[in-house]
Amino acid sequence: MIRLGSNSPTRALILRSHNIPFIQNGGSFDEDSIHETDPIEFVKIATQGKFDELFSKYGYEDMPLLVADSVVTCEGKLLRKAKDKEDARRMIELQSGNKTSVVTCMIFKSKESYIFDISKTTYQFAKFNTDAIDKYIDSGECMGKAGAIMVEGFCKPYIQSVEGYESTAMGLCVEKLVQFVTKL
Repeated sequence: MIRLGSNSPTRALILRSHNIPFIQNGGSFDEDSIHETDPIEFVKIATQGKFDELFSKYGYEDMPLLVADSVVTCEGKLLRKAKDKEDARRMIELQSGNKTSVVTCMIFKSKESYIFDISKTTYQFAKFNTDAIDKYIDSGECMGKAGAIMVEGFCKPYIQSVEGYESTAMGLCVEKLVQFVTKL
């Protein structure tokens, strides 16, 4: 059993789909306090901040602690969660017909193991259909998602190529984690 230090339903789904037993205890780390604009540095700082908060609350001695964070980047720009529908549209239109990367940082700490991993998955998207963009934004599904995208949802029909693991793009590189969790 591990402690998932995240409120993300997608990360929970990834663990369930790989039969990794867990309890979910997310924190309240304020990502808006980070002023870094480099995507990789941002995700490192956010993940470490979340880990430090939850480590001080729960430790890892009774149960391993897993924390992760993801960011989206396109044309070197850090694309965080959309502030509103206009911000979502700006990010989605930037990614339309473009290469977009999802960078996920993960920290896993148990008595036996420590993992600090940064993984990246890059997608080449075809041009998004304008009507589909409108419908997606109106649905609100884009809100609360890094870069306002869902590679497992809205973006899926537009993927022309992918480099990396889908799980990384969904918020947790389970392929790297599973080798350590199975040893518990």
